[in-house]
Amino acid sequence: SVRLRRCSSLALSLVTLSVSMWLSTIATHGWAAAAAPSATAAAPGSATARHIRRVAMDVALADEVERRRNLAIISHPDAGKTTLTEKLLLYGGAISQAGAVKAKGEQRRATSDFMELEQQRGISISSTVLSYEYDGKQVNVLDTPGHQDFSEDTYRTLAAADNAVMLVDAAKGLEPQTRKLFEVARLRRLPLFTFVNKLDRPSLSPYELIDQIEAEFGISCCPLLWPVGSGDRFRGVLERGARRVHLFARGERGKKAEEAAVVSLDDDRLEALIGDGELYAQLIDDVEMLDGLTDPLDLDRLKRGEQTPVLFGSAMTNFGVQLLLDTLMSLGSPPTPRALDAGDEAGFTSGELTGDEETVEPTSEDFSGFVFKLQANTDPKHRDRIAYVRVCSGRFEKGLKVKHSRLRGQQLTLAQAQTLLGAERSTLDGTSYPGDVVGIPFSPGQMAIGDTLYTGSRRISFAKIPSFSPEIFARCINPTPSKYKSFNKGIEQLLNEGAVQQLLERGDTGGGVPILAAVGPLQLEVVSSRLSSEYSVEVQYEMMPQTQARWAMAGWEEVDAVLSERKLLNVKTLEDVYGRPVLLFTSGWTLDNAVAEVGERLQLRPYALAPDVQERRRKK
Repeated sequence: SVRLRRCSSLALSLVTLSVSMWLSTIATHGWAAAAAPSATAAAPGSATARHIRRVAMDVALADEVERRRNLAIISHPDAGKTTLTEKLLLYGGAISQAGAVKAKGEQRRATSDFMELEQQRGISISSTVLSYEYDGKQVNVLDTPGHQDFSEDTYRTLAAADNAVMLVDAAKGLEPQTRKLFEVARLRRLPLFTFVNKLDRPSLSPYELIDQIEAEFGISCCPLLWPVGSGDRFRGVLERGARRVHLFARGERGKKAEEAAVVSLDDDRLEALIGDGELYAQLIDDVEMLDGLTDPLDLDRLKRGEQTPVLFGSAMTNFGVQLLLDTLMSLGSPPTPRALDAGDEAGFTSGELTGDEETVEPTSEDFSGFVFKLQANTDPKHRDRIAYVRVCSGRFEKGLKVKHSRLRGQQLTLAQAQTLLGAERSTLDGTSYPGDVVGIPFSPGQMAIGDTLYTGSRRISFAKIPSFSPEIFARCINPTPSKYKSFNKGIEQLLNEGAVQQLLERGDTGGGVPILAAVGPLQLEVVSSRLSSEYSVEVQYEMMPQTQARWAMAGWEEVDAVLSERKLLNVKTLEDVYGRPVLLFTSGWTLDNAVAEVGERLQLRPYALAPDVQERRRKK
């Protein structure tokens, strides 16, 4: 394993150092001195002692990195993502009873859905971090929004993840929104695990579901768990690698399922325990067919995102959830090296990591981390602001002095770090390691999505998080002038969080009506809901007719030249908050024409990166 190789290498360093000390003693004092018990002992405070301590700390850091499992869950709406997240918390021991998406009576609310609109609508509209210990591993679950309108938030969360779990509804199969979320996951080249959910309801054939995944996504499937029946006849799952069948008894709502039996596939009692001769015969046929038709598990292909392990179960009734968790612990990737910003903004087209970037190893001695999410008002009484920081290397402890890359190395003391569990916050008392997520309270303007924090003498900045091309545009109007300050404060905070993007009329210095740009209409609904509940401001939207946008990375001079040549007709020109040209199109047809006519000249891009502050200031 990677952990064994790292520890072996570090242990070899200690042995080599000891032998070197022993030989040096022989050369200087002779064999008698070398045979003395203290011959290889290092004096406290000596260079040798310091080196030994440093090697020991490297071993401890490598061990902590190896036991981290950081994963994000993605799915289309109503596939059961929040339910699965709650059950992973339940089986991990983080909670004693799983919450419901829409709680009734004495049911508790879902841990990951803490915003008012989430609880009203029964959907996840914000990313959440949930951390706990399980089977000797530190698990960090990043729950993502379950709607394509929030694909930008999903991408930001996946930027902080080392593994992804794609949830598929067994009855509906793949849906249009699943494709967009999968493409977002593929940009990160993460190991992808597929969990086919809701087997307790009438379902599509598992063969049909696997065919859909392979045909739609071009990824090889390797079934690890295979269902025994579905709907009312769902009996359990076959664990193919161990050739044993897990038969389940339904657990109480919100409680763990009871495992009725774990039986070898060759056990003579299996048919009687299943209690259905037809299901037993089908299971035996499935085993032979799967062994002959499916590819074996290839860990290298899994790490490259070319193969996905497929598991079947039911989160609601707890069938297969613990087996999924165990699979993630054994096959999931620990924290991996993080790419540094290459500085080639114009060449960025998709956000995909090419593998050629300079990286920072998680076992690096210096601390580094990046901000992937901002959240305000989780505690409305205190108007708090929390930056979610993914630790990428080294160690993090409360009170650590770090440098802020975007602010040109300005030093910050992070004295109030917090651990996270949904909306719950607690003071960080121990040490956080690569893969962990810590909450950092911050002042306005101090943190932004994509910021890099680090220690060490060299200024570094991790690969930036892109903005996605919006498809919905609206002027946000405040009909109550007396609430001007609250309106501006709320809009500014939500823009900082990345809830929506802001575009401006060219030359607007901030006094005009805000133009909000979103991937989907639900984002605008979230903005109006939060302005109302958190800032007591009601807003109105004036929708715009454009449906497509592209950044013109060649700059305004080139855009003006093309406009003067009348090569951009029926196109609205705006600028983003960094002053870069953004072209808006009323249809895919006008966009395609512009791309064909002037796309290369204007360097039209569907994604854009926030420019480096140091670079912006130099240009000004």
